[in-house]
Amino acid sequence: MYDPKSMKAEEFIDHQEILDTLAWAEEHKADAALIDEILARAEQRKGLSHRDASALLACELPDRVERMYQLARQIKQDFYGNRIVLFAPLYLSNYCVNGCVYCPYHAQNRHIPRKKLTQEDIVREVTALQNMGHKRLAIEAGEDPVHNPIEYILECINTIYGIHHRNGAIRRVNVNIAATTVENYRKLHDAGIGTYILFQETYHRESYLQLHPTGPKHDYAWHTEAMDRAMAGGIDDVGLGVLFGLERYKYEFAGLLMHAEHLEAVHGVGPHTISVPRIKHADDIDPSAFDNGIDDDTFAKLCALIRIAVPYTGMIISTRESQAVRERVLALGVSQISGGSRTTVGGYDEEIRPTDTEQFDVSDQRSLDEVIRWLMELGYIPSFCTACYREGRTGDRFMSLCKSGQIQNCCLPNALLTLEEFLQDYGSAETKKIGQALIRRELAHIPGDKVRALCQANLEKIAQGERDFRF
Repeated sequence: MYDPKSMKAEEFIDHQEILDTLAWAEEHKADAALIDEILARAEQRKGLSHRDASALLACELPDRVERMYQLARQIKQDFYGNRIVLFAPLYLSNYCVNGCVYCPYHAQNRHIPRKKLTQEDIVREVTALQNMGHKRLAIEAGEDPVHNPIEYILECINTIYGIHHRNGAIRRVNVNIAATTVENYRKLHDAGIGTYILFQETYHRESYLQLHPTGPKHDYAWHTEAMDRAMAGGIDDVGLGVLFGLERYKYEFAGLLMHAEHLEAVHGVGPHTISVPRIKHADDIDPSAFDNGIDDDTFAKLCALIRIAVPYTGMIISTRESQAVRERVLALGVSQISGGSRTTVGGYDEEIRPTDTEQFDVSDQRSLDEVIRWLMELGYIPSFCTACYREGRTGDRFMSLCKSGQIQNCCLPNALLTLEEFLQDYGSAETKKIGQALIRRELAHIPGDKVRALCQANLEKIAQGERDFRF
């Protein structure tokens, strides 16, 4: 029976509750009065239950769907303004003992080269990322207790934080590794990680077991309950996600929101981020083999409704998606994107993009400078801010600031300061010209006179060579 406060995966992600929810949503999808009532509650910016949000997802009334998009745009603006945070993935190792049928790193793939970065490799990779201008990384590794033990991950994190090249420094390392123990999560917390990210892949237990036929990831409960263990280990910020295309998207949407409800009910704080990857072509993987793929219109609606249902949660979209798709969903809720990404183990320090160990095809292959310029031309403020994490504004502290709107007093000036750093150190002449004009315009939007004056003073110091100011 469905119980969001339960610590058992099959009870806080209850299969029958999802089926009942989808049936109820289908039954009421054309009930205009009900849809209007749900939208009216959504306008209060306090989120929606998985059942109410599922009714909106099922609804096909054109005028109501347009209201959903308008509301998603407004909520995105209210909580995140026009700021977009940038990051890059760093693949440490593609050794993996699991048999996930949708991932080219699966243990049965005998023709993909297996690679693992040494600490010297990491210095080269991170230096190359710093030379692009990145300040935030998400490290990725396959599950392999021999090649990728927790000690290796911790050593990599320590190495990354210790690399300082000219004005470059990685200020936040997020971690996307396999489900592990409370003890190991505590070690990750003590190593100073930002967000722990783990994609559920699919919440449909039967499909999950079929898609993960071998390896420790086959254990559905161990995987699904990982976020509870991470929080027990002291990690405040956790990131959810499903791989859309493996199972029916309406089922995944309900399960994803139920997981968010569970975290809120048990820990008092929901997910820090939600990622929305779609399955893509990769070595040994044909996405057409999975018959639950979703088109761009459905994908956009999913993004909009995630933003409405969990208004305070950051949303991430990677370079899996094309420039056109990313541009469409930025306004609908996405607050973080990757840029200049390479999904191989190694390769950032190589001029030609390697593809031999890619986890998935990269659709958006522009440089970070090109992505920054594109965002600014669209009216967004690219941000490399890591201030909340470094000031201890994580977990429930971050959420309380976000819900009250007080976070706005920090976010805009921090975004402008980190953008100025990028422009001074890494921006092309054209990007720098566009960016500094944007900074001058946006300064006027900082609400407090004192904060605005201090931000202006710090911008001038950055132009003179000083770095790392934050509110």
